[in-house]
Amino acid sequence: MIASSELILNPDGSVYHLNLKPEHIANDILFVGDQNRVEKITKHFDSIEFSQQKREFKTQTGTYKGKRITVMSTGIGPDNIDIVMNELDALVNIDLKTRTIKDTLTSLNIIRIGTSGSLQANIPCDSIVLSQYGLGLDNMLRSYLIDDISEIAMEDAFIKHTHWDLKKGRPYVIKGSEMLEKRMESDKIFKGITGTAGGFYGPQGRVLRLGIQDPALNDKMDSYEFAGVKMANLEMETGAIYGLGKLMGHQCLSLNAIIANRATGAFSEDPYKAVDALILYALDKLAQ
Repeated sequence: MIASSELILNPDGSVYHLNLKPEHIANDILFVGDQNRVEKITKHFDSIEFSQQKREFKTQTGTYKGKRITVMSTGIGPDNIDIVMNELDALVNIDLKTRTIKDTLTSLNIIRIGTSGSLQANIPCDSIVLSQYGLGLDNMLRSYLIDDISEIAMEDAFIKHTHWDLKKGRPYVIKGSEMLEKRMESDKIFKGITGTAGGFYGPQGRVLRLGIQDPALNDKMDSYEFAGVKMANLEMETGAIYGLGKLMGHQCLSLNAIIANRATGAFSEDPYKAVDALILYALDKLAQ
């Protein structure tokens, strides 16, 4: 039995942070960072059966073209992903009444829909990037046993290429779901490695009043390549989603609307249109 201090439930029996019960979620789940983006997706639904919000975690479940889908805001960063992934997994794979792990485990399909800036000149604004790999620059996932699921050769090559300072912890690389990649791909999609930073400013090379440990890191990441796969973009969630998903047995994929190109200095003329296009693209692929 899992202790009450480890799996915290609300008085109504829902999981603590998400405030959800098992019947509230679908098998296909879309993640967004911003709670305000949830309804930008569900406005396209045929119907909404359930809506809940606690803190930054907003959840709506409904149907789109006959397909039952849940949309959930995770907030920003790997620490929030740790909460969301563990509590989602508990909803489907732990009996919340007996606090025991179920004999038959359920695998969820989880697709992140985000915005990002591309790191390569050939990935233009308003395009879509599919993350074949998540490269985690945070240390959250290192609290788990990940050696059997991480791409160690890619990690070693990244450390060597960037002269990574291991005082910051060892980067990790996790492959996304090949099943969802095939389901979501088309000739409109760009693929690559998505870097996941543990913060927005210093960890992503931004300098305001504080100096940073490696001012050249972004340029080094731009030129990193392994087996023909290059860094495509940098954000704050993908690596953590991929790692926890793979450990738990869930299928996870990250899609990003590119609203800026750092290599060329370009910015989308209509970033909201780019996000809406990605939303409809993902919904239609799921509903097929």
